[in-house]
Amino acid sequence: MASTIKAVLRKKPNQDGTFPLALRVTNNRKSTYVYLKQNLKETEWDANGQKVKKSHPNSVWLNNFILAKKAEINDQLLQLATQKKDTSVTSVRRTIKQTMGSSFFAQASLYCDQLEKNGKFNQKSADLPRINRFKEFLKGADIGFADINPGILRQFQAYLRGSRKITERTVVNHLVVIRTIFNQAITAGLVDQKYYPFGKGKISIKFPDSSKIGLTAEEVKLLEEVDLTGGQHHARNLFLIALFFAGMRISDVLRLKWSDFQNDRLYYSMGKNLKTGSFKVPEKAAKILAEYPKINPHNLVFPDLACMADLSNSYTVQSYIKTRTKSCNDYLKQVAEKISLPKTLTMHIARHTFAQISSDKIPVNILQRLYRHSDIKTTMGYQSNFINKTTDDALDSVVNL
Repeated sequence: MASTIKAVLRKKPNQDGTFPLALRVTNNRKSTYVYLKQNLKETEWDANGQKVKKSHPNSVWLNNFILAKKAEINDQLLQLATQKKDTSVTSVRRTIKQTMGSSFFAQASLYCDQLEKNGKFNQKSADLPRINRFKEFLKGADIGFADINPGILRQFQAYLRGSRKITERTVVNHLVVIRTIFNQAITAGLVDQKYYPFGKGKISIKFPDSSKIGLTAEEVKLLEEVDLTGGQHHARNLFLIALFFAGMRISDVLRLKWSDFQNDRLYYSMGKNLKTGSFKVPEKAAKILAEYPKINPHNLVFPDLACMADLSNSYTVQSYIKTRTKSCNDYLKQVAEKISLPKTLTMHIARHTFAQISSDKIPVNILQRLYRHSDIKTTMGYQSNFINKTTDDALDSVVNL
């Protein structure tokens, strides 16, 4: 199989006057083009030398990029020849496509589209900025999956810690998104498993421990007793309802319907994992619920989502819940100042507060049912942030001589 690989600028210019950079692969006098997702001005390209001129600010990187892509394609062509497989131009084009894969950011765009179609607003709103930071790190350039190696990812980690000044947990979240998109491309057959940069001896993803602090029983009592009106009063009600129902997530609180309450019990499916269950309605919770009319749009208990015309569009609903959560958290911040609370007070802290107060009172197997965790190890790991009595007693036994 007589094959040649040549770097060229395509003849048709882009709207900005630049030209697409491509590799022309010729096999048995028939050619196919592999576009490298890079664009150059004619004055920046050395056609005879098949390289980017030194006048281009990223000439060294681009020339190494071209050489690497040539080597990848040549390796695949040699494998075809050695294995005596189909060497038609169609087969060569298909093999090259599998080798090169689609670009990372093309797959990232597809990934975000899928999240939106599946109604995953929260995940998309969190992951899209992480994808954009990776592109920012690459100075806006696209990148192939074969070029996302452990070295590049370590540089990206350093960039996030240094230039972006973000936490270690957030750094890990960026890597998780890249890994997810990489796995998506492998599953689609767009990139070979051998290029996978994660795992033993490569990039290891491990979430660092994070501190979780809830309110004490005394602080909850202060919150219950303070005189509030308007938005502060409503935000306090939502927080307490979340607390009284085992640290219910705000997204589930706002979607509660009156039909979820039957025979003095609450029956609902947890939005995060769709697990069903029921709780007895505590007297304190019943008192709060009595403040709200039972005739609301969509049969909702709380009015926050009542203005929405349709609750069936999960993506739109999650988007609006995020807006309402921010508003509630703003009010809770005001409440925290009013009661001189030295801790952050947000809707999510209701979950930590339940864990804090229940830590030495409820067996872990019961907590697993309350939290609706599939694995008791998840419950034990979460609850370990709040169980301090054993370690405190151990420390006292040494210090209090």
